[in-house]
Amino acid sequence: MIHQQTTKQKILSFLWQHFLLLISLDLMTLGVALCVRSNLGSSVISSLPLVLSLAGPVSSIPEWSIGTYTILMNFVFVLCQIAILRKRFEMVQLFQLVIGFVFGWLIDFNMWLTDFLVCETLPVQAVTQLLGCTVMGIGIAFEIKCGSVTMPGEGISIAVSQVCKFPFPKVKIMIDTTLVILAVCACYLFFGKWVWSVVGIGTLFAMVYVGLVVKWVFQHIKWFDRVLAYIPGFRRYLFGLIRLIIRN
Repeated sequence: MIHQQTTKQKILSFLWQHFLLLISLDLMTLGVALCVRSNLGSSVISSLPLVLSLAGPVSSIPEWSIGTYTILMNFVFVLCQIAILRKRFEMVQLFQLVIGFVFGWLIDFNMWLTDFLVCETLPVQAVTQLLGCTVMGIGIAFEIKCGSVTMPGEGISIAVSQVCKFPFPKVKIMIDTTLVILAVCACYLFFGKWVWSVVGIGTLFAMVYVGLVVKWVFQHIKWFDRVLAYIPGFRRYLFGLIRLIIRN
């Protein structure tokens, strides 16, 4: 009987952890969508997929959405990790493919959700970009706190860091910079010019500001650890959770 209760608690804990992860991914992708809508420059992770999605109708590449190209990019990230780590690659990390798929799907969902948003003036663009980066930073902080499998974009940085013995922050900057450079090159390849609404001042702002938001949020979400660990009985689950949040 005790074993059954323990198993039930583990299942509830796993489901609750990944439900919170889903919310975190939704926040992240909402931030991505807002940055794209700002027309000041997309976030780093979406810069290359955005260029490819825009190039589809005017070139020979598939006319896929930004979310679909993000899924493809995440798939490539996982393949690169396997090639880099080889025998050191843990099979559980294949779950990154699932996370990457959900992340891409949620980008398309939030792009649809924000379809009404038109940013034509600089003040509106700036506010939208700021809001997008802030929401994205909060989502990233929550995603890291959830403690599940890492995102493919983070996983490739970790793999390179382990093999090359470089500090993770430096490798992360290198990977992000590479993605931006590839996005700029794709702009010239498909459009013959630098598309500033895709890779612009907002992209550079996101590279700096999102990290600051994540750092600040980490200092103020100890309550999230308690929410993450809170697994009461099923009948008392919702009301107990509400009381916990209000009390803290």
